[in-house]
Amino acid sequence: MKIMKLMSLALTALALSFAFYGCNDDPDYSPAAGDGSGIHVTLPKSVEVIKGQNCKLPLSDDDDVRKTDIVYLENLQGVFYECPVTAAVPAVASSTAPQEGYFSFWLPDNFVDGSYRVYIKRGDSRKLCGTVTITLIDKPIDIAEGTTVYGRISTDEGPVAGVVVSDGVETTVTDADGVYQLASTKIKGYVFISVPSGYEPEQLGVLPVMYAKLKGGPSEPESAHFKLKKVDQSKYKMLVFGDMHLADRTDDLKQFSEFTDDVKDYMKQNPDTRFYALTLGDMSWDLYWLSRKYDLENYLDDINKRIPDLMIYHTIGNHDNKMEATNNVDAKAPFWSLIAPEYYSYNIGGVHYIVLDNIDCSNYDGTSSRKYTQHLMPEQFTWLAKDLSYVDKSTPLVVTMHAPVFYPIATSDKFKGDLTNTNDVLSAFEGYTVHFVTGHTHKSHNVRPSDKIIKGRPIYEHNVTAICGSWWWSGHYTQDVHLSPDGSPGGYEIWDIDGQDIKWIYKGTKMDQSIQFRSYDLNNVSFSNADVPKMAPDAPLSVKNAWQKYVDAYPNSKKNTILVNVWNWSNDWKISIKTVDGKELEVKEGWAYDPLHIAAMSVPRFNAANLTSVPNFVTQTFPHFFRATAPDADTDVVITVTDEFGTVYTETMERPKAFSTDLYRRK
Repeated sequence: MKIMKLMSLALTALALSFAFYGCNDDPDYSPAAGDGSGIHVTLPKSVEVIKGQNCKLPLSDDDDVRKTDIVYLENLQGVFYECPVTAAVPAVASSTAPQEGYFSFWLPDNFVDGSYRVYIKRGDSRKLCGTVTITLIDKPIDIAEGTTVYGRISTDEGPVAGVVVSDGVETTVTDADGVYQLASTKIKGYVFISVPSGYEPEQLGVLPVMYAKLKGGPSEPESAHFKLKKVDQSKYKMLVFGDMHLADRTDDLKQFSEFTDDVKDYMKQNPDTRFYALTLGDMSWDLYWLSRKYDLENYLDDINKRIPDLMIYHTIGNHDNKMEATNNVDAKAPFWSLIAPEYYSYNIGGVHYIVLDNIDCSNYDGTSSRKYTQHLMPEQFTWLAKDLSYVDKSTPLVVTMHAPVFYPIATSDKFKGDLTNTNDVLSAFEGYTVHFVTGHTHKSHNVRPSDKIIKGRPIYEHNVTAICGSWWWSGHYTQDVHLSPDGSPGGYEIWDIDGQDIKWIYKGTKMDQSIQFRSYDLNNVSFSNADVPKMAPDAPLSVKNAWQKYVDAYPNSKKNTILVNVWNWSNDWKISIKTVDGKELEVKEGWAYDPLHIAAMSVPRFNAANLTSVPNFVTQTFPHFFRATAPDADTDVVITVTDEFGTVYTETMERPKAFSTDLYRRK
């Protein structure tokens, strides 16, 4: 399904709800054939028509439309409106008495605005003259001097005042008539609205129709109208989708369907709940846009087929930029032309959402080097200040961007700033409660006000692990063991939002959300060179050393160590490990390699002949691991993990506990 078909989805929802008057809805109908000799008209890109009045289009002195002609408007479902011409005034190119030409035609009462193919029929001939977007308005807009972009924001009940509108540089709000006007230089090529609380925009497949591409010249006034629908957003669920990396390889589309089926099942289990979703970037994989012929348009095709009813707000990732570009603007053009602006905002219920782009591709050189910088660019700070000027500081902010603001380090500080201008980013949100929601790492870490780097400020970061886990490889090698390099299960977060109260939980794909950790009895976990018999004895030292790290981490040992991976851990969680008779064991937090990821992913990755370098996507050491020592090899233990909202998750580990990939497969 390509973009034209996506447009068809949106128009179907609008058009099919109306009974057409004055049109022919026979699916086999078309205007009479013929070469249309003599018929000629140059159509504008768009036109506004006051409801109840005729549609009026200009005629140049080269155009030929007659009052006896009939206009047929064909929507994207192939349904025709028959619209008789009511006037045809030819243009007169005269130095003494010039006259602007025009023709007008009648629109039926139940006409639905949108994009139409325009045919003109004369006698037994008809000609396709082009396409025009016709927008119905209540009254004309008095365009102010200097305005280059204007429009009206409305619902079926009337205009919506106070809606924030921006072209990525300038910002304004709609007046009492729902009208906005911008003196835009159109440098970004689009205009977008900050969807107001209590409203939803129209949908084009999964995409919210909250921006419009601009087509006119820098000084040419042009319109972009938006329709909204009033809804109850007092309570809803926001689904958070991390990196997908779809490329039609390594069984990724099959595994992706398991994820989308999981999402649909979860939505069915909550039938009375309003759902939205947001992405954190890297929906696609730029490396395979050309070689695999799978790009952002293919991603839209797949997501629309799989979850068509879910409204998804998108964030751009580094792999959603055009790899062969030579500047930042060209790198981002495919994303904003197909999906969304690189940065924008929207409101749902009591929360203000801000989408930012912290992947600067200014140093791209037309090769696969991808010389990007992880930071916010100056233009975004300027726009952000304007956007926040409309947001009360009591409103919680959810700020999505691809690369994380912070990253774990193995020191007492635990985290460091991960953007080149992290402090500037934090300063931009001074006075607000901010939830940064990020991806990129394919691992899971959380920063809270109690962390040293935050200094008690109301700042949170949720770095959400990837939907694709280890770029879909672990599930490709070991079916139903779908993990990220830190052992986090591939999946998504679920945020429950009630007014301004926000709660969250991570859900692994094909896993119950009550599963929040994985435990290992290390007496039965070990790795050695026997696990990788195909790795050549003369493999490079770098390869041997990389594999040896796993052997050193998990030798054949009987030290009665219990290892627990709590992937969504934060400072506000708690863990205890007790023997079944109630003896509390000392629990130590630390970095570790996840044994299951080693077995499911790294073993087959290293178990290959002719390795000349360390394989990609293998197991990485990360925090959110906990160790305790049991008194002997047979004593059972009770593991209790409590999240920041007081929800308790427990496991009674019956020891000795065996270890194999089969024992951990998703059901």
